Amino acid sequence: MIASLEDDKAEDIVQIDLRGRSDMADYMVICSGRSTRQVAAISEKLMDRLKQDFGRLCKVEGKETGDWVLIDTADVIVHVFRPEVREFYQLEKMWLPADQQRPAASKA
Repeated sequence: MIASLEDDKAEDIVQIDLRGRSDMADYMVICSGRSTRQVAAISEKLMDRLKQDFGRLCKVEGKETGDWVLIDTADVIVHVFRPEVREFYQLEKMWLPADQQRPAASKA
């Protein structure tokens, strides 16, 4: 899964272990695409690879707008964001200890 995201040039990929912390999934993956088009393409390719390689059908939300796509594989939840949307929601702050969070984007 991570390799697929890297192959499609997803940025700032973060994997969060949810085991023992949440019943919704074992892992959460958060990454960014530079534009709505790239977010949609990253998401589509990941879903295609999961179906081809593992026979996994995923639930998906948000693909139409391309600002934030959520892919639910049951064991892993993947969030693909545009950078501005990711910064706004700050999911890492909810799930990662402070010492593991990525630095905030500068507002230069």
